[in-house]
Amino acid sequence: MLETIGTFLQTTGIARLMQNPELALKTLFMYAIIGGLIYLAIGRKFEPLLLLPIAFGMLLANLPGANMIHMELFLTDHVDIARVVAEGGLLDFLYLGVKLGIYPSLIFMGVGAMTDFTPLIANPKSMLLGAASQFGVFFAFIGALLIGFTPEAAAAIGIIGGADGPTAILVTKVLASVLLPAIAVAAYSYMALIPIIQPPFMKLLTTKKERLVKMDTLRPVSQLEKVLFPILVTLVVTLILPDAAPLVGFLMLGNLFNVCGVTDRLSKTAQNELCNIVTIFLGVSVGATANAENFLSRETVFIIFLGLAAFIFSTIGGLLLGKLMYLLTGGKINPLIGSAGVSAVPMAARVSQMVGQKEDPSNFLLMHAMGPNVAGVIGSAVAAGVFLSRFAG
Repeated sequence: MLETIGTFLQTTGIARLMQNPELALKTLFMYAIIGGLIYLAIGRKFEPLLLLPIAFGMLLANLPGANMIHMELFLTDHVDIARVVAEGGLLDFLYLGVKLGIYPSLIFMGVGAMTDFTPLIANPKSMLLGAASQFGVFFAFIGALLIGFTPEAAAAIGIIGGADGPTAILVTKVLASVLLPAIAVAAYSYMALIPIIQPPFMKLLTTKKERLVKMDTLRPVSQLEKVLFPILVTLVVTLILPDAAPLVGFLMLGNLFNVCGVTDRLSKTAQNELCNIVTIFLGVSVGATANAENFLSRETVFIIFLGLAAFIFSTIGGLLLGKLMYLLTGGKINPLIGSAGVSAVPMAARVSQMVGQKEDPSNFLLMHAMGPNVAGVIGSAVAAGVFLSRFAG
């Protein structure tokens, strides 16, 4: 009886941690990080739909002895599906959706179905602001190269500045899968913190006069324009950058479901049931890759700081072009909408509205900011296509 109890006690997670004090310390530190993410998700309501599954996936990955995921099955260019089926468990099966690039495209379809491209169609100049807001992507890419990351890893780190989690995951799983936990956590954490990160730079780089600008009402957009837009964008972007097709194509398919008027059931499914299911699978499986051994590293620290720099310089890029457009149009463009060119829809547009209304409560910038915001979604997918076409083997 005592021998049985002794054998049982030796197999507990606590015993495993006590046998390896260094791992125990790292695991406790991971629990502190997990607790912080759960607090942001529940206590502060920052991106809870993704931060909470990611945080709980991280918890599952750091339960000593549980062996919930087996990353050795995936650290190859070509996944052996038969081996995953034979040796893997639940989280291994779910992670296949990440490794094979399935989840990011499906989430983009849901985003497309939920996104109104009308402000961008009504004001095509907004596309320039979305493009300018990719500046942080290339700034972080160059920064990562300078501190010693490989070009592939630098590209994966740089895409954090696109403020688009699925895009970051897709690029990282192709170019630098070992960095996926740190990049995913950094991308979604900074997306959640946009209301804190952006306003100081928005106020620093704009004058009160610029922030008070009221923009003209957007022109009406016809049904034909709404239907043609996703088709034409898919053709133009993917003919130039075929590697962007998985993201741009599914983004525009979801939008076409929404605007065509004959596929309401498909649009609602893409927006709700499908998007919610895939979000759970994506968050938990990505979080489960972040165990103490591979997450707590020097590279992770660099990624966290480079990711923050990417977000800041993406915001600055959009604001500076917004200021230039303000000057060129004789004061008709409010530069604050430039900060919405990062891809976080619709949070970045709401931040532009919030900062504008602090100066003048009667100023409504939301619809104008949605133009650069949705342009940023396209811009981040294009930036991803550039990196993939250059560095993917």
